[in-house]
Amino acid sequence: MSTAVLRTEARLFRREPGALFWILLFPSLLLVILGSVPSFRQPSDDLGGLRTVDVYVPVAVLLGLIVGGLQSMPQTLTGYRERGILRRMALTPVRPRALLSAQMLVYGGASLASALLVLAVGRLGFDVRLPEQPAGYALALLGAVLVALALGSVVSALSRTTKIAGAIGSAVFFPSMFCAGVWAPVQTMPHLLARIVGWTPFGAAAQALDEAAAGHWPGWSHLGVLALWILLLTGAASRWFRWE
Repeated sequence: MSTAVLRTEARLFRREPGALFWILLFPSLLLVILGSVPSFRQPSDDLGGLRTVDVYVPVAVLLGLIVGGLQSMPQTLTGYRERGILRRMALTPVRPRALLSAQMLVYGGASLASALLVLAVGRLGFDVRLPEQPAGYALALLGAVLVALALGSVVSALSRTTKIAGAIGSAVFFPSMFCAGVWAPVQTMPHLLARIVGWTPFGAAAQALDEAAAGHWPGWSHLGVLALWILLLTGAASRWFRWE
């Protein structure tokens, strides 16, 4: 029965052009725009010899995760609750938890697909090297996906209507993008600000991805911050989430 719910949710997701664009295509499009600026393809001493397009690949990877976790999934789940779909499902053999799991798999899978597309565009379009520590990169990416979904679940738990979900999601969305380095990569931030950002879920994820891309194992401090946020946010979502 859970497999049928997953298939249904995946089919509904494919019919949402807005979600498909913002999660799957927009991060790669942003990378193409940045990579088309000639100065962004030149090595910079401020970036340790890297190019701006190099340091924006992890940022674009995180952008797809943030959009999926904070903007798309909460709107869908809150809409189901608002229309009474979850309440009706509770009276059928399909449990609401099956729907929640299916939502996380669909949006988590879309986020991972977006990340792979960004890496491919960076490599093929701008000769950005693939992560030199693939196992560490995969671990950091998995942690980033889980923390995005956990944070989105908290937004869903706190939102009684889709309008509230949109408002809360937007309030968390822009600080998350800042911490991920959308406006200024973490490498260019002042030392104190970079340390503060490193304690946020997406700041820690950005630094872990940067380290793995450079060939180092992600710092255990960054992975630990990610794990702590996942536990805290998952616990909060479990406590506050209501099916009606």
